[in-house]
Amino acid sequence: MRFGEAALLVVFALLAFLSIIVAAKAYTAAYAFHAYLFAAGSIAAVFAIGNRYMDRPAGTVPQLVDGKPNYNFGVVKFGVIAAVVWGVAGFLAGDLAAWQLAFPAFNLDTSWLSFGRLRPLHTSAVIFAFGGNVLLSTSFYVVQRTSHARLAGDLAPWFVILGYNFFIVIAGTGYLLGITQSKEYAEPEWYADLWLTVVWVTYLLVFVATIWKRREPHIYVANWFYLAFIITIAMLHLGNNVTIPVSLFSAKSYIYWSGVQDAMFQWWYGHNAVGFFLTAGFLAIMYYFIPKRAERPVYSYRLSIVHFWALIFIYIWAGPHHLHYTALPDWAQTLGMTFSVILWMPSWGGMINGLMTLSGAWDKLRTDPVIRMMVVSVAFYGMSTFEGPMMAVKAVNSLSHYTEWTVGHVHSGALGWVAYISFGAIYCLVPWLWNKPNMYSVKAISWHFWISTLGIVLYISSMWVAGIMQGLMWRAYTGLGFLEYSFIETVDAVHPLYVIRATGGLLFVAGGLIMAWNVWKTINMPQAVAEQKLALAPAE
Repeated sequence: MRFGEAALLVVFALLAFLSIIVAAKAYTAAYAFHAYLFAAGSIAAVFAIGNRYMDRPAGTVPQLVDGKPNYNFGVVKFGVIAAVVWGVAGFLAGDLAAWQLAFPAFNLDTSWLSFGRLRPLHTSAVIFAFGGNVLLSTSFYVVQRTSHARLAGDLAPWFVILGYNFFIVIAGTGYLLGITQSKEYAEPEWYADLWLTVVWVTYLLVFVATIWKRREPHIYVANWFYLAFIITIAMLHLGNNVTIPVSLFSAKSYIYWSGVQDAMFQWWYGHNAVGFFLTAGFLAIMYYFIPKRAERPVYSYRLSIVHFWALIFIYIWAGPHHLHYTALPDWAQTLGMTFSVILWMPSWGGMINGLMTLSGAWDKLRTDPVIRMMVVSVAFYGMSTFEGPMMAVKAVNSLSHYTEWTVGHVHSGALGWVAYISFGAIYCLVPWLWNKPNMYSVKAISWHFWISTLGIVLYISSMWVAGIMQGLMWRAYTGLGFLEYSFIETVDAVHPLYVIRATGGLLFVAGGLIMAWNVWKTINMPQAVAEQKLALAPAE
């Protein structure tokens, strides 16, 4: 048994012991529940490490088999399945929240399913559970294939993927139980943040060590985007979660920053979580999976490098545009607006690069629904990265801020860009990882595409109309200078649009369920059936 594995056994044993003590003396039942979860997870880790590694000599996992890299695809498979499961759960939570806005009785008169708890559960599930597992699994796949090297370590990659999903369980159950520090996209309390820090540092070390031992001299551009995503998210997470716990036995903590400083840190974090978690990481997916699926080289590798450096230098400054017309100094607001407008250029450079990669292969849009989904995702990326800078302009923001227009903008990027490029990557990875010639049903992929696309159109168009209507009604005055509409009148006006939004969300959920069924059938498809389907593919 190696020293690192023995050290991990000791660490997990101590963590289990400490968690049991905390659970026994916890101030609240909800915090005690989380402590018991930590204890159970730590005990399970002790047994897993012991059973798997206790009697195995060091270095028994070969780096090469018959001269070829012995890739570690087990963690990638786990991440793909976790992404599908969390995705469906997150989409369902979001659509239930949407129906609650239209019909409040859908909270079922229980605090666990109230909108205030369900909404952060939805955002974290789709961003960090679904999106995070897509990023972990694709990054572990891409870095191995482009480096021609097995993932660094044998235990560490499993610690990353399992530890990250354990964090998701802790965070999600915390929201339902009312444990939150009430910061957008950063709701988990201090103990969950500490755990995520350990997991994320390990993730960085595994990724960098894999690149370090690569057999390919060139570092492919997708790995640069993954590295920017990993490093920047670590910095954002540490900066926005400097908290002081009430005590070891309390889930509650207080942020070190206060007032406008806290707001500035929060939206420096919040917007760059979008910029580096939901953009840089998924651009890495675009730069690997679209050329791979289209069997074409990246249109301009030089443009991809310019895209990378311009994006990471400019994006980090755009956060203050979330705080227009607040107590934030005006110069900081203007700075955020200016960099947001400049950001339009590298973003569209990346979009053009992704779309033009299909030069000479446009016919695949007609025959391959996976390519169709990924190309539409890039188009949504271009649309969202035009709309975002426009909404950051103060004159536009004075109308759009605090309205449903912002919700429409966010979901055009989240559903159209992030989810679609993720679906495309999943549809590529599942046959590759499980050695199938194709997905179980190509027709089901097309159904997924068209049903969910209709859902996205209903969702974002209804929210655009609702947001502009709200903004205009809120700023309408009578001839005597009084507000023309009361707040409740604006709520009544947008109610039909809320119903349309929830219906669009339901269609998107249906698409996710079709994908889950297709993935499950593909994984369990016998090889003989797979070969028969491949032979009949032109007839589909």
